[in-house]
Amino acid sequence: MAVGDTERVVKTLHPQNYEDVYYVGDYYRQGNAVLMDLTDVRGPEATQLVDFAAGLVVARGGDLQRVAPKVFLLSHPEQPEQR
Repeated sequence: MAVGDTERVVKTLHPQNYEDVYYVGDYYRQGNAVLMDLTDVRGPEATQLVDFAAGLVVARGGDLQRVAPKVFLLSHPEQPEQR
């Protein structure tokens, strides 16, 4: 790894309810991509978690992608290469 390179980490989270949204936000704000698996969350709480994630990535200039029916990837904008 060259000087100035940063290691990209993807944190996989399996929230059980909306109270677990703290961990999604915390890991994302630390600079990690977050894979949010909502297969164990039902109904309105799943919608609330997706709404939170969407707001978080918009505020940070990132991206939210659905990678499976109830699995979402929160990613950061690509950093320009430094030469």
